[in-house]
Amino acid sequence: MKISILGAGAGGGLPQWNCGCRNCSDARAGKIPPMSQSSVAISADGANWVVLNASPDIRTQLRAIPAMHPPSVRGTPINSVVLTNADIDHIAGLLTLREKTAFAVFATHETHSVLAANSVFSVLDDDLVARSEIRLDEAFEPVPGLEITPFSVPGKVALFLEGAYLDLKAMGEQTIGLRISDGTSVLYHIPGCAEIPDWLLARLADADMLLFDGTVWENDEMQQTGTGKKTGERMGHISMSGPQGSLARLDGLQKCRKVFVHINNTNPVLQPDSDERLAVGNAGWTIAKDQMEFEL
Repeated sequence: MKISILGAGAGGGLPQWNCGCRNCSDARAGKIPPMSQSSVAISADGANWVVLNASPDIRTQLRAIPAMHPPSVRGTPINSVVLTNADIDHIAGLLTLREKTAFAVFATHETHSVLAANSVFSVLDDDLVARSEIRLDEAFEPVPGLEITPFSVPGKVALFLEGAYLDLKAMGEQTIGLRISDGTSVLYHIPGCAEIPDWLLARLADADMLLFDGTVWENDEMQQTGTGKKTGERMGHISMSGPQGSLARLDGLQKCRKVFVHINNTNPVLQPDSDERLAVGNAGWTIAKDQMEFEL
């Protein structure tokens, strides 16, 4: 299985257009690598690709990776897009893929309903872009050789869908993880997750590789940096640090490669000489970068 990190950043990327925090300033100055918004591509054969979440930055992401370039005058090696939620930073890229080329969009009924309710997505030609509904815990094949099983993880609805009542750790179709297998290796992709219950730990036991939500280091990180008032929990994301954070909760997964994706522009792990970056490395984790590639 071939895995390509198209975008390693959370919503807004790095540098975020309106942010002058240390990380964003250093990215503008070339001191640390920039990140586009969260997206991953996978393939069983290196020729037919599945994109996991369509980032608003997808045009530049695909341009940067030769394997994603058109194989002919018109065409694409991308056979399908699989959506893990309806966040803007995961669905907006579909609008870029409107240029009269066939592919399929796989999503839960709830996420497809969001797309159907927004007429702007009608620019995707129904004669060319198939909209396929996936069901929790039922495997499907977006391309031959790859089997994906979607499953619910704790999380909230997309920001633009929030109402008066908000369950930050809801279980349902609004936030899903993906188990991906080529028959030999198993990859899990969970770019958004509000907490890690014991049942999720048990589910991940067969992982050869895990791409996991690395949004914030600390819950009040945005408040500490003066970049916002929301906590990681309020945004529907688990912290890396702390006794209930992802580093501690996933420490028992010793036999798989663990990679943080969907990293917020404020996260101190983006500084290569930081104590937080050292702690992540010592715990056996990799910080994803745009255009990073893996093979299982």
